[in-house]
Amino acid sequence: MNLKVLSLGAQHVMAMYAGAILVPLLVGRALNLTSNQLIYLVAIDLLTCGIATLLQAWKNKYFGIGLPVVLGASFVALSPMIAIGTRYGIPSIYGSIIVAGLFLFLFARYLGKLVRFFPPVVTGTVVVVIGLSLIPSGVKNMAGGTGNQEFGSLDNLLISISVIAFILVINRFFKGYVRSLAVLLGIIVGTALSAMMGKVDFQEVLEASWFQIPQPFYFGAPSFEIGPILTMLIVGLVIVVESTGVFLNLGQICNRPVTQDDLIRGYRAEGLAITLGGVFNAFPYNTCAQNIGLVQLSQNKSTNVVVAAGSILVFLGLVPKIAALVTIIPAPVLGGATVVLFGMVVTSGIRMLSLVDYTNQNNALIIACSISLGLGATIVPDLFSELPPSLRMLVSDGVITGSLTAILMNLFFNFRTILAPSSIQHEEDEKDMFEEKRVKGL
Repeated sequence: MNLKVLSLGAQHVMAMYAGAILVPLLVGRALNLTSNQLIYLVAIDLLTCGIATLLQAWKNKYFGIGLPVVLGASFVALSPMIAIGTRYGIPSIYGSIIVAGLFLFLFARYLGKLVRFFPPVVTGTVVVVIGLSLIPSGVKNMAGGTGNQEFGSLDNLLISISVIAFILVINRFFKGYVRSLAVLLGIIVGTALSAMMGKVDFQEVLEASWFQIPQPFYFGAPSFEIGPILTMLIVGLVIVVESTGVFLNLGQICNRPVTQDDLIRGYRAEGLAITLGGVFNAFPYNTCAQNIGLVQLSQNKSTNVVVAAGSILVFLGLVPKIAALVTIIPAPVLGGATVVLFGMVVTSGIRMLSLVDYTNQNNALIIACSISLGLGATIVPDLFSELPPSLRMLVSDGVITGSLTAILMNLFFNFRTILAPSSIQHEEDEKDMFEEKRVKGL
């Protein structure tokens, strides 16, 4: 592996690194993990991101799409994981992830047919609900994090607003690769500012070991509950829809038509990656859309580059001291960065919804009801408290409530259209149009 390939791989790691570290930090802190547990969670996430990337790059008869894709922890799973962990315990999170991963792997051949049930009116609504449900946690971190004695202090607000301002400056005055690193650079600058203000403790970094062997079921043997499993299956299907768009778009960029068999192998690789995340107590994984822009910028379409990126991630995941560096990021820094990221998630959903046919009033109703119920379940978590436990799990989380509402309402209003053969091509054209617009925007 020559220096050029290694440096291009490192660029891919940098582009997805902010998202890769933020998911474990947010989940770990929401579930009140200890410092050692949080360090393990970040390290194993980086390791499994790398393995998942290598699985997709390794095109063979059974799995791997063989395109220059990089996989990272899915933000779609963030809120459901926290909800499951809070209600059922951490082992239940990983039981549901394992089942979802195995489902995607075993039924990959049929998933392409399920994609028609997720047109832009559904996927756009789901993405908007995801972003809206995550924003409150980002805002709380801006103030210092729930339970912080200095919650809302001027120091915390100064740090978080400085991070946002730095990210905006990078986006205003830089382009291309530097702009793609804006959030990561904002986190670095914000942490440095916090250190100068005496708000960063490096003791955990000094005490962390230099090498760690991955440990299956680190948080205990997985448990299998029907509510969490159904929730994570929905998450898995949403991930497949997202990844399908990325696969098709990358195929166009690389001048390589993506066949049905390619998609099946891609779905299987993601199923394997998600199962791996469950076994090693990490996360569900999907393809990182931000890395598409990097492929276009570098014009290097070789899978060798993402193999290098995957190898770098595996190395980082084996070194807990690097993971410990991530865990010292103060809550206000995390808040400033995630408010921007989660806001961009909402924006991405709005772009998807721009493809919806609003001459059909039913589509407007689907969006209105889904977002209202999804946001309502987030703001008023006790809304469904009297329902049976297994059913309550499905609707107590805003993301799942909004997703289920969008899916079921779309079926109710558009059932005949969904099953019509002509609709399949129409939906593919919509997805291609959206992906083309998104890449041009990058």
